[in-house]
Parts: sequence; C-alpha cells; structure tokens
Amino acid sequence: MSSVETVSALERRLNASIPQQAIRSQVSARLKNIGRNVKIAGFRPGKVPTKIVEQYYGAQARQEALGDALQRSFAEAAQINNLKVAGSPQFEVKTKDQNADQIEYSATFEVYPEVVVGDLSGEKIERMVYELTQADVDNTIATLRKQRATFGKADRAAQSEDRVNIDFTGKMNGEVFQGGEAKDYPVVLGAGGMLPEFEAAAVGMKAGETKSFDLTFPEDYRSKEMAGKRVNFTIILNRVEAPKLPEVDAEFAKSVGISDGDVGKLQDEIRRNLISEVSRRLRARNKDAAMDALLRVARFDVPKVLVDDEVHILMQQTAQDMESRGMKMKGVSLPPDLFMERGEKRVKLGLILAHLVQKHDLTAKSEQIKIFIKDYAQSFDQPEAVIRWYAADPKRMQEVEHIVLEENVMNWTMGQAKTTEKQAVFNELMGNA
Repeated sequence: MSSVETVSALERRLNASIPQQAIRSQVSARLKNIGRNVKIAGFRPGKVPTKIVEQYYGAQARQEALGDALQRSFAEAAQINNLKVAGSPQFEVKTKDQNADQIEYSATFEVYPEVVVGDLSGEKIERMVYELTQADVDNTIATLRKQRATFGKADRAAQSEDRVNIDFTGKMNGEVFQGGEAKDYPVVLGAGGMLPEFEAAAVGMKAGETKSFDLTFPEDYRSKEMAGKRVNFTIILNRVEAPKLPEVDAEFAKSVGISDGDVGKLQDEIRRNLISEVSRRLRARNKDAAMDALLRVARFDVPKVLVDDEVHILMQQTAQDMESRGMKMKGVSLPPDLFMERGEKRVKLGLILAHLVQKHDLTAKSEQIKIFIKDYAQSFDQPEAVIRWYAADPKRMQEVEHIVLEENVMNWTMGQAKTTEKQAVFNELMGNA
C-alpha cells in the first residue's frame, strides 16, 4: 500500500513500504555473486566462506539492494497513482530495524504541472520579413574588399578607414593605468578596434602631431576596473596609411574561395549565402517573438528540479565556451544565480512546446523535414551531398526535426495572435548596426 501527500503546488510525498524478505534475497544474491570473484588474503578465489564475504561486503550489498528496491517500489507506486514525476525523488528510509517485516520509506519529489496556455488573441506579434536586394550583395562585396585592403603611406591628415600608427598614454588621476600605454600601435579608424571616441580623436591628425583628450569608459566596459571611469589620453601620431581596395576581378574572387576566379559565381554564391543567413535570422527573430507571446499568456508553476538541471547544463556550457576562448576555468565556480532566469525560461518553454505539439498535432512531418533540408542545402555548392550528410546521421535529422517543430509552434502561435508584418533593416538583422 502507498499514500501520496501534497506538500506544495508541485511537490509530493509518497509513503510506502518494501517487504524485508525482498531485500534479504537480493543481498544474498549479491553476496553470492561477489564471492565468485572476490580476492581475500588466505583464501582461493571462489572459495571464500559466505560469512567472510558478508563481513567485508554485507553493508555494501544491502545498501545497493535497498537502493534498487526503493527505485522499483517508487516506480510501481508512481504508476499506480498516475504520477508524472519530474526529476529524481529524495528517499528517506524510516525503518532502521533490519528484522522488521516491512521497510517503510517516504519519497519526496515534484510532478509535472498542468500546462495552461491562455488566450493569444489579444497578443500583438510582429513578424519580421525581408527580401534580399542587389545592394545587399554589393555592400557585402564592399565589406570583403575592405577586409582585404592593403595600406600605403599618405602625406595628409588621417581620415576614417585609414590605418594610423600611434603611441598613446592613458592616465587616471595623473597615473598611467594598466593597459593604458602602447607604442607603434596600429589602429584602423572606424573599424571599432578602439573606443569610438578614441578613434574619432585621431581623425584629422597628421604625422608628428600630438593630441590630448578626456574620455569616459562605458559603464559596460569589459574591464570592470575601468568601467565608467574618466581618463586622459595623449596620442602621438607616427604615420598615416590610406587603404587601397582590391579590384573585383578573378584574383579577388579566388581570394574569397571561388577556385576558378569567376566573378559571376562570386556574386551568385554571396547571394545564396545571404539568402540562407537572412532566412535563418528571420526565423530566429520570429521564433523569439512567438515564444515571448506564449510566455506572457502561460500560467503554471515550473518544477524546481528541472530548472536546477537546466542551470547546471547552462553552467557547463558557459564554462566550456570560456575555455574554448582561452580562459582558464579550472577551479572557477560560476554562480548558479546568473543562469536561474534563463534556465527557468528554457524549462517553461520546453513544457509549453510539448503541450502545444501534443494538443494541436504540431509534430514535424517527414515532408516538412525534407523540404527544410533541401532549402538549406541550396546555399552550398553540392546540395545533394548536404542532403545525404543529414540523412546519414539520425542525430542530425533529430536536430532538424526540432527546428521544424519549433517553426510549427511559431506559425500556430502567430496564427492565434494579432500578427503584423514588419520590414526588417538589413544591417540590424545581420548585426552590423
């Protein structure tokens, strides 16, 4: 027999018992199995007396047998009581007497909530749209040219896009601060390598000139020691170099990956890649807008155990990402609170998606998956090879299936809400603004 108590909105406590004889039989079986292979001084393998094996391994065997029995008993009771258990239970064995007929225990755990998605008809969602233009292709080629620019000495004042060689000294309260001094330092003006105010100060200077100016570091500056601080910089401009852009010719096309140097192919490839990237970013923006609308109308509690698991995953991912960027993370503990809000949001969205997919049959159909992969493959030189690459690995296909499923939920959500189209701005969409 078992009983279930309601501790809180999602927390439950199961009270049940296990026959002592079931534990004893499992302990005996475990000790017998251990005795076949155990090595104990003074005995040949397989010939150790049962009493000796029990002295050495009895407590371990009982603990393992009890643990397995608790899991089995809990699973059976959860099924009988129709409990949708979230995460793992916390067991408490109440019977300490090993001679008792029954071992009573309690298991505290959380259950999945009843997901309630409210009325979306009053929600306003903007669906971002954009159609690629020739100007976008031309601007991308212009950017590629700037990235491959060569620089030559210029006997004039520095201007935007020039490369200047400078010495600089930065002082705070009259003292040079760490990282605030350099000699023969190259800066491409307008490229964002330095703070905008710093680069702007160099514009208009000629070789041999010196300039001093005040600058306040942004509040969100990467160095916490300097964030929001006001300092004084002195610049000595050593050299001005003007950019020379490469011609859009066969040599240029080869430098960006077109093996035969065909400029027409370069244009086509850039267009294909931009269409693919624009499509991906539009999907991401629109998905986020739809998911935010769902979060606004959803009303239910989220199991803490699932949030804790998600926070742990986010912490691991962040640590791995930081290590991949060259940071030393050994011994560094990231604060879980930094990930709590994001973890709860991800869990809640996961529960909402699962609910809507089941309730409204929004599963990814095989034909949808095929179309998605086919469309994506068109941005590559050998689309058929890309299609085969996905088909060869079930995990890759599952990833696409999840993307399509999210799109189905997004489209359903936008169909329920007050959705209007909004023309995206290319530079903002691509993160260039």
